[in-house]
Formats: sequence, C-alpha cells, structure tokens
Amino acid sequence: MRLLTLGFIFALAACGVSETATVAATAGAAKAKEAEQAKNAPAQVQGKLDEAMQQAERKREAAE
Repeated sequence: MRLLTLGFIFALAACGVSETATVAATAGAAKAKEAEQAKNAPAQVQGKLDEAMQQAERKREAAE
C-alpha cells in the first residue's frame, strides 16, 4: 500500500513538473519574441523619421 501511495505522489509531482516546464517554455518564447521586437524597434523608428523628412521635403518643394 505504501508503494502505491508513493507511486501516486510521484505521479502527481511529475504532472506539476511538466506543467511548470510548459509554463516556463511559454514564458521563454514570449520573452524571446519581445526581445526580437525590441531589437527591430530602432530601425522602425528610423524608417518613420526618414519618411516624415521626405514628406516635409516634398511639401517644402511644392510650396516653392
């Protein structure tokens, strides 16, 4: 009986471990995606600035 109880306890513990690992993997994937987006942010901002500068230049030329 003790062996059956011990086996049941280990089975429950294993479920908790696998759930914890799944949660950790999901959180890790989300952090990796967030880091990739943060790495691309400066290029996106620079692109928007370049576009705004070009628009301002076109408006200035049209006003002349």
